[in-house]
Amino acid sequence: MDRSKGSTVEECPVSIEAPSAVLDGSLCLPQGVKGVVLFAHGSGSSRLSSRNLYVAQILQGQGIGTLLFDLLTPEEGALDERTGKLRFNIKFLTQRLIEATDWLRKYLEAENLKLGYFGASTGAAAALIAAAERPEAIQAVVSRGGRPDLAEEYLPGVKAPTLLIVGGKDLPVIEMNRAALQMIQTEKTLVIVPGATHLFEEPGALKEVARLATGWFLKYFTGQRV
Repeated sequence: MDRSKGSTVEECPVSIEAPSAVLDGSLCLPQGVKGVVLFAHGSGSSRLSSRNLYVAQILQGQGIGTLLFDLLTPEEGALDERTGKLRFNIKFLTQRLIEATDWLRKYLEAENLKLGYFGASTGAAAALIAAAERPEAIQAVVSRGGRPDLAEEYLPGVKAPTLLIVGGKDLPVIEMNRAALQMIQTEKTLVIVPGATHLFEEPGALKEVARLATGWFLKYFTGQRV
C-alpha cells in the first residue's frame, strides 16, 4: 500500500465488501503505522460518531491506524431508527464486525499489521465476542462505557488483553464491568474515570479515554509504554 511521504495520515474512504452487505468506512493509516484499530460504535450511532472520531484522531497522532465503519447499511440504519431492532442484536453486530475484520486482514495482507478493537456501549459487546471468535487476529481490546454483560458467555474465551473504561457516575455499567473483569481470563484492567457519565461528555473525560486507549494499544502493538 502506497503511503506518500508528504502526508502523515492517509485517510481513505473504503467500501467493505462483507458477505452480508457492503459497508461504508474510513481507513486512516499514518506513516510508519504501528497497528490498526477497528471501531465498533454503540447503539444508534455510526462511523461519524464525534466521540469515536476524537479518539481515532488521538490514536492516529501516535502512529496507530484506524478503521471507522458503519455496522449497518443505510437501509438497515433507517429501519433501526424506526424500530430499534438491530442496535441490540449483538449477534448481528458481531458478525458484521468479524466480516469487517476479515476484510481488513485481506486488505492489509502485505502489511502484516497488528489489529485491535475499540468498542463503545453495545459495540463493546460485539468487540469482545469478535475477539473471542478471532483470537489469532486481535492483539488488544478497549471498551468505552461498554456492555460486556451482553457478551457474558464469550468473556472467558477472550484472549486479547482487554481494557475496560467506565465513567465514575455510570453506576450500573460500573457493576457490569466489574463482573466482566472477573470472567475475562486474559490480561485485563478496569479503569473508572472520576466524574464521567456514560458518554464521557464532561470536560477532559474523553481526553482521558483517548489517553488510556492509546497507551493500551501502543503497549500491545509495539511494547511501548506511554
